[in-house]
Amino acid sequence: MNPIPPLVRKLAYAGLIPFIGLALMVQLASTPLNYLSAESLAGYGAVITAFMGAMHWGASLHTLGKVPSGDRWIDRNAWIWGVIPALVAWVALHVYIPVGLLILASTLIIQRNIDQNTYQYYFSSDAARLAFMTIRNRLTYIAAACLTWAALVILYIQS
Repeated sequence: MNPIPPLVRKLAYAGLIPFIGLALMVQLASTPLNYLSAESLAGYGAVITAFMGAMHWGASLHTLGKVPSGDRWIDRNAWIWGVIPALVAWVALHVYIPVGLLILASTLIIQRNIDQNTYQYYFSSDAARLAFMTIRNRLTYIAAACLTWAALVILYIQS
């Protein structure tokens, strides 16, 4: 039995629709819709990047008011790491769009790599963590591929 509820899986995969649809629009739509799609893709990528960081805050809220655990991740680093992706995403929205898209794609992959090692603090069972990481891997790589593809289209195909 999969410990991830069906609704969570459906919502997670539905989150790929804007990535895929907007990346296709960047490549296939005529000007100016292709550029508006690139801006929208950057905005959506930034929101998701910030959301993935904020998950650490949400997961860490249960520790507020408790005696420090003595674990550096729980007591300090999770809070810091939870903010960094949002700051990087904000910067990505203020640079040349293809560069911003590549920054967002890279950040999603870096987040996934860090989270793979830190989610152990948040899940009540290894089965749940592994099931979530399976979904997370798929979502991350597809989202990063869409962001990268759109950046390459702008840089090399539409030029």
